[in-house]
Amino acid sequence: MKLDVTPAPSSIDQIFSLGTVRSDLWRELLFATKRWSRKEVDGQEVREKFLHLRNLEVLHAYPGRHLMDTLSGHLEFERLDAFLELATRISFAILARYYKDDAREWEATPDGDHFRDIRQDVDGLGGGRPYFEVLIVAPANSARVERNVQLLRAQRRKEDDFVYEPVVVDNFQDAFCAIAVNSNICAVAIFEGIGFKSKQPVPILDQAMKELDVHFDDSRLALQLAVTLAGYRPELDIYLLSDLRPEEVASDERAKCLRRVLYAVEEPMELHLSILEGVRDRYETPFFDNLKRYASKPVSTFHALPIARGKSVFKSDWIRDMGEFYGLNLFLAESSATTGGLDSLLEPTGNIKKAQERAAKAFGAEHCFFVTNGTSTSNKMVLMAIARPGDIIIVDRNCHKSHHYGMVLGGLLPYYVEAFPMREYSMYGAVPLKNIKRALLRLKQEGKLDRVRAVDLTNCTFDGHVYNTRRVMMECLAIKPDLVFLWDEAWFGFAYWSPFLRPRTAMGAAAYIENWLEDPASLQHYERQQQELGETPSDDELMQANLVPDPRLVRLRVYQTNSTHKSMSAIRQGSMVLVKDVDFYRIEPQLHEAIFTHATTSPNQQLIASIDVARRQMELEGYGLVNNAIQIALDIRSQVNKHPMISRYFRVLGADDMIPPEYRQSNFKDFLAPGTNWDDAVTSIRDDEFFLDPTRITLVCGTAGFDGTQLKQLLADRFDIQLNKTSRNSVLLQSNINNTRSDVAHLIRVLLEITCEVDHQLHKTGDVGRQHFQERVDSLMNDVPDLPNFSHFHESFRQDSNGDVAVEGRIRDAFFLSWEESNCEYVGLNSPECDRRLREGPPMVSAKMVIPYPPGFPILVPGQVISAETIEFMRKLDVKEVHGYEASRGLQLLKV
Repeated sequence: MKLDVTPAPSSIDQIFSLGTVRSDLWRELLFATKRWSRKEVDGQEVREKFLHLRNLEVLHAYPGRHLMDTLSGHLEFERLDAFLELATRISFAILARYYKDDAREWEATPDGDHFRDIRQDVDGLGGGRPYFEVLIVAPANSARVERNVQLLRAQRRKEDDFVYEPVVVDNFQDAFCAIAVNSNICAVAIFEGIGFKSKQPVPILDQAMKELDVHFDDSRLALQLAVTLAGYRPELDIYLLSDLRPEEVASDERAKCLRRVLYAVEEPMELHLSILEGVRDRYETPFFDNLKRYASKPVSTFHALPIARGKSVFKSDWIRDMGEFYGLNLFLAESSATTGGLDSLLEPTGNIKKAQERAAKAFGAEHCFFVTNGTSTSNKMVLMAIARPGDIIIVDRNCHKSHHYGMVLGGLLPYYVEAFPMREYSMYGAVPLKNIKRALLRLKQEGKLDRVRAVDLTNCTFDGHVYNTRRVMMECLAIKPDLVFLWDEAWFGFAYWSPFLRPRTAMGAAAYIENWLEDPASLQHYERQQQELGETPSDDELMQANLVPDPRLVRLRVYQTNSTHKSMSAIRQGSMVLVKDVDFYRIEPQLHEAIFTHATTSPNQQLIASIDVARRQMELEGYGLVNNAIQIALDIRSQVNKHPMISRYFRVLGADDMIPPEYRQSNFKDFLAPGTNWDDAVTSIRDDEFFLDPTRITLVCGTAGFDGTQLKQLLADRFDIQLNKTSRNSVLLQSNINNTRSDVAHLIRVLLEITCEVDHQLHKTGDVGRQHFQERVDSLMNDVPDLPNFSHFHESFRQDSNGDVAVEGRIRDAFFLSWEESNCEYVGLNSPECDRRLREGPPMVSAKMVIPYPPGFPILVPGQVISAETIEFMRKLDVKEVHGYEASRGLQLLKV
């Protein structure tokens, strides 16, 4: 992330920005050098920029010490032409990533031979093989370490699957900066005897070390570094090389983060092979690898899939163009068989099972299940598995329709809790924790707590609201220790690969709680709060307290669904169910039944393979890709809000616009707010009830006279820009791992063009035009309907207790009651009859799930009594798409 920071320009710990603006710094150096050569500036500016870059490049293998020393020599003797030529080549090699494949890029001159002996002419460099870098953390000024690095390079062979280059640092802080800034690093080798403090100023990192509670431990500093690096980037393979009793290091409990402990004086070949093996483990994709082998076999097919092998396509006179469009491999890799080296998605025992196990490990889960029908199906599977008919599910009313339909199918009773409204933008936020706690305490008071099975929430929401998942689960478990949590992270699957966002994911929070439960201090924490609360605390006291669960009673049961295709490189409808459940063995048979119920018996092989490959990519380069996606989003925010012309008509909403102050306890305003630094962002992520996903960009367009649908249509039809969601006066942009800076440039240019057109039109039409424009803006920005809350289920579909109206209802009964036409009636939305029924009754009870797009959440569910607020909202809607409602017939109601 790129935040405003205060340290000196040469600070190497600006981990929010350095990984993404590195090439810009080189281009700035080139520009300054050209100005110097034209005598427009003196050489001091070039020397300062080069010194800045030299300090930063120690964290990367390329360009390396040899090229940087050569540049330094050119600069010292003012050989400007030679300096400019070499710096230009280095800059372009970094930008185009040529150094990963071409060994000549590592030479001071294209025909140089400085590295040739060391490289032993290993087929160029990469030779088409994947390239990565290995961080070596070793004591400073050690001839033995330098020799080992050279020997490590010398182990490389043409037979190796991958090629790597070392990055060498000598202290704890530089090592942390390296893995934070350099996404090419895939493995770390730590020698004992390293130092702690960087030789360069690292003020941001000093503060980060405080937040991470990292203290200098001279006796086991190498092991402490390994634990810290693994916590920040858990996908890394970490090796510790000890020259004194390595078995004692291996027996330390903290050594579980290490892939291997090696005796430092042993043959470097051992480390080399270990490094390659570690990367190979992550690179292997069991199903995809096997599918490629299957496609190369001369298979004769006698099953029900004519398209398999492609003969019916490529031999056709009429559909051959489809084969030419998609290519032969797509058809060679198709099959409906589960034998011959393939596997069954419904009951995997071979390579799909292995692929799922790898995905579970990669995402911090205990189990993983691939789903090829999208997260809509994943949600229904989990609900069917974890709950029985009649169970109560506390659920966000504004969640995806698959949750509502899952409760219909399972006979579950939804207890709807409301999110905070954002009326001015016609959208809802997320559900405040107080609403969830109040629901649990009310159900406890009504004697129904034993029937509450799960809390079902969307993290993050469509518009980017991210829960404090750890706090939600901790406080809910304090009220009911065996609650199941279903976190729909359809839009948030990528977040596990950001060390800043990971704690807010379901699996990240579950890992924290799991460690907390194992810590003896957790019981002391619980008992201390119990003493403070007393024996019979009131509900008000429990609502005010930050509740601590009894670690002796907690059954940690967490399920996460994610749309792999929404934020990773999977084909559409690729999804995962991730599980961390201490009682999974009890419900595993039910989950398998749910899979049999909802999953297709003819899953797409390419889709399964793409989920497998998406896991591989995220393990090997997900950290860098997600960092880039975040930087892309922040660039868009900055360019729009700071542009003198665009900002007159468009604006990107910040956290202070999207999250009310009472849910931002840290007072965090926005990523781009002046003075915002690393500490502010981390504190907000850790403490605030809600945090805004930086990759979700709400662009207000009502101030330019466009409603969301109009702007979306304009961008698609004229400029080939596709957007995500719309509201009455905004559109939602989403950056992801596919976006580039070219995409940003195109978007900004288009917004500027639209802005100029609006401005020109206003000047051309004069006062009358400006008045009409202002009326349009006022209508879009101010004349917005109130967002209706859930009213209540009709008494026919609920079971009240002690005179209290039950919130939960039998949505299944209401849903299927409408199947019989005689049970239904229709009332026009704008009819006098509708107004009379609201005033005098009988109550109007919805027969359908009614979902307007936008905003995309159900404003009515089967069995719900229709309120005047809902009717007013529907009458003010100006959207074309409303699922579950036919304007020609009116509202479909149940006769009850």
